[in-house]
Amino acid sequence: MSFTVSPTGAACGAMINGLDLSRPLDSATVAAVREVWLEHKVVVFPDQSLSDDDLERFSRYFGDFAGDPYIASMEDRPNIIELRRTADETSPIFADSWHTDWSFGETPPAATILYGITIPPHGGNTDFINQELALREMPEELRRRLRDKVALHSAQRAYAPDGIYGEQDSGKGRGFKILASDEAYKVQPHPIIRPHPETGNESIFGCIGYILGFQDMDPDDSMALLMDLYRWQTREQFQYQHEWQPGMLVMWDNRAVLHKANGGYEGHERVLHRTVIK
Repeated sequence: MSFTVSPTGAACGAMINGLDLSRPLDSATVAAVREVWLEHKVVVFPDQSLSDDDLERFSRYFGDFAGDPYIASMEDRPNIIELRRTADETSPIFADSWHTDWSFGETPPAATILYGITIPPHGGNTDFINQELALREMPEELRRRLRDKVALHSAQRAYAPDGIYGEQDSGKGRGFKILASDEAYKVQPHPIIRPHPETGNESIFGCIGYILGFQDMDPDDSMALLMDLYRWQTREQFQYQHEWQPGMLVMWDNRAVLHKANGGYEGHERVLHRTVIK
């Protein structure tokens, strides 16, 4: 099957037109899509009309499902999470700080896939930052300070009982269930600069939200380095700000980008279905 690729013109991201994801794709097409995804890190398929069966079939082209450690899946779809925010919901916007999904795991996921079902008329962008580009353009002095550093990742600030989505968040009327747990206190080391497992390109992996500090480093010095890194890696020149439309499917590479959600659609419902790939 043939398709067209239109880069966003931003630091990452490309639109793929000409594919109907409600129909099976042949292996050559899947391989071609994977190449575009690896190159552009975020790929967008507009004007889709997908059932949950379609979403699961497309997701499986790219690997096995990874599940989710802290968010409940749909009752009849264990591989899909429904991210729903009702029109009158007043809880804080979920995932509105920069992160890469589950960097606190031993083997963080490759891809996250979001399908837009109910999209507000304004607001609700998902923003991305190209961490390969941020590393490539990083000042040598900062890169020297990061060289060979191992970051200590943990979900505790978010999903521990005393985290922002723990006990203080329960009862706020979210449109989906968060599963806070003591498991979130676990700490997982990852090199802060690491090669992509498929392309070999070096990238920054993670940022301060899921990183407690650096291994074998004074806590104050560690925090100072994390903040210097954060100020660099989140610069607007490395960003792509994605504007949603109903029927869009977006897939991004967790190994090469950071992302965050945004609000700005108060009084409107928003519903997306999400899968995560090992």
